[in-house]
Amino acid sequence: VQLQASGGGSVQAGGSLRLSCAAFGRTFSSYVLGWFRQGPGKEREFVAVITWVSSNTYYADSVKGRFTISRDNAKNTVYLQMNTLKPEDTAVYYCAAAFQSTYSSWFSVRGYEYWGQGTQVTVSS
Repeated sequence: VQLQASGGGSVQAGGSLRLSCAAFGRTFSSYVLGWFRQGPGKEREFVAVITWVSSNTYYADSVKGRFTISRDNAKNTVYLQMNTLKPEDTAVYYCAAAFQSTYSSWFSVRGYEYWGQGTQVTVSS
């Protein structure tokens, strides 16, 4: 399985970006797809996750109401729409996939087997 993230960039506070994560190698009917981020000097943290079959979504409190995770089955792609961006959202964003995992592992870095290369998001004030 290979994941390729794209869509990062530099925006001013209040702006929007949409990240994409294309998956290659297999279909994702039994996967959950997540987004994580790692800011300067910080540990990688959970942002959002979506289940492939039922499209249930979960978000970190820090992004709830501003970010939306979604997926396109036909394109084997997951998206992260980020609105009302804040300087504290500045980070490298990673997409990740977990196969047949349980709910309790969806919010931890250790719960994912496959990772994309990361895409930089910079929000200026």
